[in-house]
Amino acid sequence: MSTTLVQASYIIAAVLFVMSLAGLSKHESAKAGNVFGVVGMVIALVATISMALRDTSIGILQTALLILTAMAIGAAIGIWRALRVEMTGMPELVAMLHSFVGLAAVLVGINSHLATGELPPSLENIHEVEVFLGIFIGAVTFTGSIIAFLKLSARISSKPLVLPHRHLLNLLVLIVSAVLLVVYVLTGSIIPLLVMLVLALAFGLHLVASIGGGDMPVVISMLNSYSGWAAAAAGFMLSNDLLIITGALVGSSGAILSYIMCKAMNRSFVSVIAGGFGSDGQVSGEQKDYGEHRETNAEDVAELLRDASSVVIAPGYGMAVAQAQYPVAELARRLRERGTAVRFAIHPVAGRLPGHMNVLLAEAKVPYDIVEEMDEINDDFPDTDVVLVIGANDTVNPSAAEEPSSPIAGMPVLEVWKAKDVVVFKRSMATGYAGVQNPLFFRENSQMLFGDAKERVEDIVTAL
Repeated sequence: MSTTLVQASYIIAAVLFVMSLAGLSKHESAKAGNVFGVVGMVIALVATISMALRDTSIGILQTALLILTAMAIGAAIGIWRALRVEMTGMPELVAMLHSFVGLAAVLVGINSHLATGELPPSLENIHEVEVFLGIFIGAVTFTGSIIAFLKLSARISSKPLVLPHRHLLNLLVLIVSAVLLVVYVLTGSIIPLLVMLVLALAFGLHLVASIGGGDMPVVISMLNSYSGWAAAAAGFMLSNDLLIITGALVGSSGAILSYIMCKAMNRSFVSVIAGGFGSDGQVSGEQKDYGEHRETNAEDVAELLRDASSVVIAPGYGMAVAQAQYPVAELARRLRERGTAVRFAIHPVAGRLPGHMNVLLAEAKVPYDIVEEMDEINDDFPDTDVVLVIGANDTVNPSAAEEPSSPIAGMPVLEVWKAKDVVVFKRSMATGYAGVQNPLFFRENSQMLFGDAKERVEDIVTAL
């Protein structure tokens, strides 16, 4: 394939990637967006492989064998994980995938330093800066993503690591890395590069370890952004225009999503990425006496729903854990057949991954037009007869709006407590991921339905 044809293929693939992002922004066009992305990636792979075979110095057969072997190994691992992972495991899987991108950027950077080849003096320093920054971003992404994976999979505590003078330590790493960049550009030695690599690995580890579990949705989107910039840096080192464009798309979209997540949680983006500002550090709500909670059963909830003209379902991570999306969808269908107005209320950070609840509901074939975001539905709760809170906790916590001393104070939440009746599905009275007690459980218009969410919803469907 000629250079002109390769560049033309890259342009087509880049346009398809942009169309993919645009399609994924809406429920109705998400499938088309996926198709655009797949077609664009196929075109990009064909063009890149043809260029590698054309420019190879070890023989076309050997190069093709190496490429196909690497692709086969990656495809086997990817298919294996895709077949085994549950929807509840998607957040940690995404975090692990980000770590692979970071590691790839590190390896590409080291290879770019070691690769022989003369560059014009005007470009040599620029290339060295590209190598240094690519390795730095990749290393931070690699260890940060591993820590995120360990936290999300409960292999380590979700509580923030609070070291003395932690912000000063982060700043010191950045200053030393800047000095090492100057030394590397002036000397071209690999020593400052390796020292920076160790510092960046430790920096990424500490950066995410010091963020509390309550801010994990932001961390995932932030690492998504980092992985994009790491890919873009690798594109500069490899002189691959498409990789630069793709990395920039992923990096910028991840940064925008992180900002949206922070806004939804009333968090400062800078504060979150600086670490130590997560909501797991303190649990002020635990010390308060909110009174006694009221328990209910499936039959009584079914009776409540029979008399309701409007019902809102607010799902959370507990629904994902119980894999209750299918019976929940069936419950919504039954209620709608009875003439009840049913809608779903989705908080921007419900679950452990941006869009987690939307994906689960789409998987269960819930109609898109009855799934509404927090800003669209919050004003309607006072006119709602019954709200079913299924596995949600922090995203429906009134203390965020009513208690200035709460660790989640100011965080926009679904104001479900304003409805006539609220039924909360939970396994126990334990706090949510942010570690804050929820006074909703003790309100006069709230009732607790304990047990596995999937089983309780199925019981309600049977009772109906």
